[in-house]
Amino acid sequence: MRKSTDSGHTAQMVTRKRTPKRINRSDVELGHRIRVLRMEKNLTQLELGAMLGVCFQQVQKYETARSRVTANRLTQIAEVLRVPLTRLYGDDATTREVASILAMDSAFSLRLLRAYSQIKSRTVQRGCVLLMESIAANDTRNIHE
Repeated sequence: MRKSTDSGHTAQMVTRKRTPKRINRSDVELGHRIRVLRMEKNLTQLELGAMLGVCFQQVQKYETARSRVTANRLTQIAEVLRVPLTRLYGDDATTREVASILAMDSAFSLRLLRAYSQIKSRTVQRGCVLLMESIAANDTRNIHE
């Protein structure tokens, strides 16, 4: 394709095809951390999006690594979620564990975590954990029998 310039010369216009960005592991991990922290704060994607000034679909893209999070947006997310910026970058064992649990069955896991987070008594919370661990241990034994 040729384009005429003001001086009368023709210049070759270069059209470049955009190569699709590759999702890398750190983008995926960052998205998981954002999702886990959002859920810990009991925020929906819509609510977080409103706080950030973006639509919920954009939050969804950040969480699934379909859109990269800029440094400025990452800082804003940390501020909105009230966590240190390093928590979004860091290799937090608790965040990884929660993310793996949510990945198994997000609907039921989320319901369980929300219900648990509403329990105010530490004694009742401990009892719930012991009950779930007992159920899990028995269920594992039944699978292997």
